[in-house]
Amino acid sequence: MSTHSAPAPDPTAGAAVKAADRAHVFHSWSAQGQIDPPAIAGAEGSYFWDYDGNRFLDFSSQLVNTNIGHQHPKVVAAIQEQAAKMCTLAPGFAVDVRSEAARLIAQRTPGDLDKIFFTNGGAEAVENAVRMARVHTGRPKALSAYRSYHGATNAAINLTGDPRRWASDSASAGVVHFWAPFLYRSPFHAETEEQERDRALRHLADTITFEGPQTIAAIILETVPGTAGIMPPPPGYLAGVREICDQYGIVLILDEVMAGFGRTGRWFARDHWDVTPDLLTFAKGVNSGYVPIGGVAISAEIAATFDQRPYPGGLTYSGHPLACASVVATLTAMEEEGIVDNAAAIGEQVIGPGLREIAERHPSVGEVRGLGVFWAVELVRNPETREPLVPYNASGPANQPMVDFAAAVKRGGLWPSVVMNRTHVVPPCTVSAAEAKDGLAILDEALAVADAHVVG
Repeated sequence: MSTHSAPAPDPTAGAAVKAADRAHVFHSWSAQGQIDPPAIAGAEGSYFWDYDGNRFLDFSSQLVNTNIGHQHPKVVAAIQEQAAKMCTLAPGFAVDVRSEAARLIAQRTPGDLDKIFFTNGGAEAVENAVRMARVHTGRPKALSAYRSYHGATNAAINLTGDPRRWASDSASAGVVHFWAPFLYRSPFHAETEEQERDRALRHLADTITFEGPQTIAAIILETVPGTAGIMPPPPGYLAGVREICDQYGIVLILDEVMAGFGRTGRWFARDHWDVTPDLLTFAKGVNSGYVPIGGVAISAEIAATFDQRPYPGGLTYSGHPLACASVVATLTAMEEEGIVDNAAAIGEQVIGPGLREIAERHPSVGEVRGLGVFWAVELVRNPETREPLVPYNASGPANQPMVDFAAAVKRGGLWPSVVMNRTHVVPPCTVSAAEAKDGLAILDEALAVADAHVVG
């Protein structure tokens, strides 16, 4: 893929775009009067640029979804070709491109997860996976981790463990939260990965006991939690959760919306631990977000529940032909161009070693962790006590150190993914070694801003 140079600056056009945005667009997760959205003129590969001529290396992959980079020509062409052939058709029909997208996804899912229910994105995938589990088991409750994000629709936001849940928490959605393993900030006072695994599994088993196993339909876990901190589980943890689910007849749902389709250097993150769920949710990387789509991969047993019983759910745009065409082109390109292997190699040879070197130089870096092109840099005020650089869910003046750090990164020509006291290193799976090194060099320089806040 070419490295595109930004066209000549056109600040007048940019000002018009921004004015229209401010007049009419209502932005998510924002206080509308406090934001200043940059006007973006174009994008290609690992870069995007604004109307003022500023070009950014995209270390956010937007919302960790442009796994094949911006404007991949094969996917753009596939969308154009499908639009000329058939733009839309209701979900009740068999359509060639819909069938092929489902087949290609099922080819990569583990075990007998061979039926695909298409949605418009990840939140609706989670929503429907939990619904399937509740109907299949006849039980009301779903368990999810505190450090998690599963989406912003009603069931998905209640399942979410981060502070974005609070404003919409109904406290009656049949959701129970538990602590998943995270050794760096262990809720179990563990000192080793083995202790963290064993104590987390005991905590989960105890939670199930006191909630009543017969009331629990599903346990849902991000295979590798994303927004909450990119925390690969310790070896054996997911297998232990699978055993607990089997013991009590609980449906195991793995949320691969962010971690799937190459992000961790495997087709699915679960491939690292060889654990097969009963339901698997996906979106984002399945087509890099070029057209909205997500879905649920369904095991044979759960699919059989609905052989003679209607499934109580559906979406007007389920399996939209334009989206499915982009899925087919994306998965084909990922296979033909070795994109998943590239993500693994970049993580092992460039990002992982590079971040560990950066951590040695900067006292503000408490920990680096990740897989593939899915990494977190934990920033701290005190490396001994591990006090976060900013308080949990900080805003206003309390969050200023992270605001200053992000501004320094952007001045260097890198667009970061900043979440609470962390910066996530999540470039496209197509990122080159040279691009990854350039991005790490910018982060390295900008971390001097974070270092200035270190005490002790």
